[in-house]
Amino acid sequence: MDEDTCWNREIETMERGDLDALVDERVRYTVRYANEHSPFYRKWFAAHRIDPASVTCHEDLLELPVIGGWTIREHQPPITDEFGFCSVDEKEVFTIHETSGTSGVPKAFFLTWDDWLRYAEKYSRAFTMEGISPGDRMVICASYGMNVGANTMTLAAHSMGVTVIPTGKCTFPVRVIRSYRPTAIVGSVFKLLRLARRLSEEGIDPAESGVRRLIVGGESFAEEARTHLEGVWGCPVYNTYGSTEGTMCGECRVKNGLHCPEDLVHVDLYDPAMERFVRDGEKGRLVLTTLIPVGEKAGTLLINYDTEDNSRVLTRDRCACGRTHMKIEPPWRDAETIVVHGCAINRIDIERAVFQPENMKSITGEYEAFLYGDGDETTLRVSMECIDPAAADQAAIKRSFFNTLFHERPELSEIYEEGQLSVIFNFTPPGGLELAAIRGRPKRLVDRR
Repeated sequence: MDEDTCWNREIETMERGDLDALVDERVRYTVRYANEHSPFYRKWFAAHRIDPASVTCHEDLLELPVIGGWTIREHQPPITDEFGFCSVDEKEVFTIHETSGTSGVPKAFFLTWDDWLRYAEKYSRAFTMEGISPGDRMVICASYGMNVGANTMTLAAHSMGVTVIPTGKCTFPVRVIRSYRPTAIVGSVFKLLRLARRLSEEGIDPAESGVRRLIVGGESFAEEARTHLEGVWGCPVYNTYGSTEGTMCGECRVKNGLHCPEDLVHVDLYDPAMERFVRDGEKGRLVLTTLIPVGEKAGTLLINYDTEDNSRVLTRDRCACGRTHMKIEPPWRDAETIVVHGCAINRIDIERAVFQPENMKSITGEYEAFLYGDGDETTLRVSMECIDPAAADQAAIKRSFFNTLFHERPELSEIYEEGQLSVIFNFTPPGGLELAAIRGRPKRLVDRR
């Protein structure tokens, strides 16, 4: 392992036994802190007859109830007069943030300077494991505002000696590439693909632009989309997973799962249907617990918080990169999953079928899918943006799509053969998709039944 591949070598390569002991120490401190400083958790412990002193290790968290985003919303305005999850005095709050609010009223989060340093620590680790180093120039295509992402990345980059170009969006002028020669860009798959097309139109080959790393965050993506993006830009693409709640997991150069910063956030996997936590290797919802180092403070802390994102623990063994912190499968969202006659389809299933290599000669990768119908029959309409619809081998694209989708979801093939599911395709010129007229991050799989 090269000397530059760890940001905090002592913690990131800590032996499993020592790491577990550190986690347990912080679990005890966090639970005690919650009881003493969080109005919500003080009442929560009492309501569930939980003695905070009885929670002594991370295994004890499995015996506690699970909360979710709905819990936070129920304990803040306009439902209540006060913010029940704020766990410091007002004068100690450094910033106030909100989630995007895509699934309801935005959740409020209060961050102390300690919180900021811990959040930045997580991103510094992720950026370092992804090959970012002092002297790099990083374009951050993420919103600067009530969301914590862009600001936290900027603070992390500052601590690393990395120059930030804070464009906030991937629609920045091409001259930014020409003039400032960034070596890394943070953005989503589709923003980076659109940027590549704009560069090509201006006579710049993305692979010759000087960009050496692409870091994708903000949404899950199919592995096939990563492969295509790497081919277009001629450089590695790394996955990250972050949230206002404080997850911030990163992908090392091995690119086989995301390392969780176990000393700063504890992760368990939960099956809400079975109402039980699952074992390593089994799929479930990510349930996180904030871990506060002894003596520090947290503006908002969470214990057994259901993120509504799905994943599974891949391994807790030492990685080839040298890290001992566990790796999880890149998470996918419940909100992006639709059930068709008992079969669950996620946006990633559609994306994987779209981004087959043979398809990418004719299509741009932009797509949208809508479900229509009633209880007896469902229609899936898949629209793909083509470079030139008339020149595209549409029949071949359809075959490739079916082969991939049905191979990954054989139960869908049975539903299709039985006539319960029909699939129609629509090929549009650039800018012809419905989502082209939508501002912000559009939904690519929409249930219109």
